[in-house]
Amino acid sequence: MKKSKTYLILSQILTVILVILSVFFFSGNGIIGQKSNSPDQNNTIIGRSIKDNANNVEVVPEKISTSPKDMEKAENKEVKVKAIYLTGVSAGNKSFLDKIVEIINTTELNAVVIDVKEDGKVNYESNVALVKETGAYEELYDPSYVIKTLHDNGIYVIGRIVCFRDDYLAVKRPDLAIKRPDGSLWKENGKIAWTNPYNEDVWNYNIEVAKEAVEKGFDEIQFDYVRFPAASSASVDYGKNVSDKKDAISGFLKVASKEIKEMNVPISADVFAIICESPGDTEGIGQVLETIGLDVDYICPMIYPSHYANNSKGMMGNGVGQSINGVMFTAPDLKPYDVVLNALVKTKNRIAKIDGYNAKVRPYLQYFTATYLPKGYYQKYGPEQIRQQINAVYDAGYEEWIFWDARNDYKDISFKKE
Repeated sequence: MKKSKTYLILSQILTVILVILSVFFFSGNGIIGQKSNSPDQNNTIIGRSIKDNANNVEVVPEKISTSPKDMEKAENKEVKVKAIYLTGVSAGNKSFLDKIVEIINTTELNAVVIDVKEDGKVNYESNVALVKETGAYEELYDPSYVIKTLHDNGIYVIGRIVCFRDDYLAVKRPDLAIKRPDGSLWKENGKIAWTNPYNEDVWNYNIEVAKEAVEKGFDEIQFDYVRFPAASSASVDYGKNVSDKKDAISGFLKVASKEIKEMNVPISADVFAIICESPGDTEGIGQVLETIGLDVDYICPMIYPSHYANNSKGMMGNGVGQSINGVMFTAPDLKPYDVVLNALVKTKNRIAKIDGYNAKVRPYLQYFTATYLPKGYYQKYGPEQIRQQINAVYDAGYEEWIFWDARNDYKDISFKKE
């Protein structure tokens, strides 16, 4: 009896010792009591398991990237963009950039759109082969400094690339340009040449510029002038046996999206707001609402009230006005809320009928005063008109917006304080 009791006591002591050693061993290897980086906060470490430790096999945990750039990219995917547009010159002015950062930090704004390529030139020194070959760049800003400054302040940075309205490349490389029927360069208003949207070398050129911008840290690529010029068919020659214009534009965006999305960056495309009202390619520019958003992440209709037709006989006047979503606007610049609301409601109703429509809608809105319109057909755009447009976006069921002012003369009083 004494012997059995002795064995029992020794057995219990041994069990306690084994338990203590087990706790010590496993806690020392980071398994007990350590939280995972996974969303569900379970107690599993990536690349390591209890079985691995039991077999005395050392397994190195998978590396979790914590570089600032990667962390920013991950965070920015959730950004509901509230942005303003900046030129390359503005981005390169450090005191002006500091002012913009201050405005963003104290208001509802959280993003900027900056020119990467405008007027046919990249706005910083580029290593893209054709850019270097043609000298198609000017050093307006240092992207490393600008993007770091913005990222350090939690600001989402979108790079704007003007695609086919590219006078510089068209003149340097006429083989890539839109021609007249006689073989000479076609020029918009006799001044600005365009590259040919059917030409896949032109596609690749703009895609290479975009990919370089991503490598420099831009969070999103935005393609502008992703269209054909508004030109009569008799005045231009795009080549033989060409497809529909809409197929060329959608084809470019499909290829560009595939390549750039592999870099974990979203794509947006700026579109004429009138395509949200017009059926098909009424404007003859290759932008059709139902197809242009199939592959990109965002479409950005430029809903500037001043750009719709008014019933005057002056600038933008057609003697009638513009019907938007069944509502006739004879002086649209005077009705910013109603114009933006009706344009977006019409847009929403149309794309809701398209299966597989990928793009979200993020409109460009008007920050400037359209003094070029006839007297009585424009108003000064200030905080009230800015807020009316923003409210229209929200009332239409959308959450994101960008304001355009070519002069970049933005005031903090235009936006809600935060």
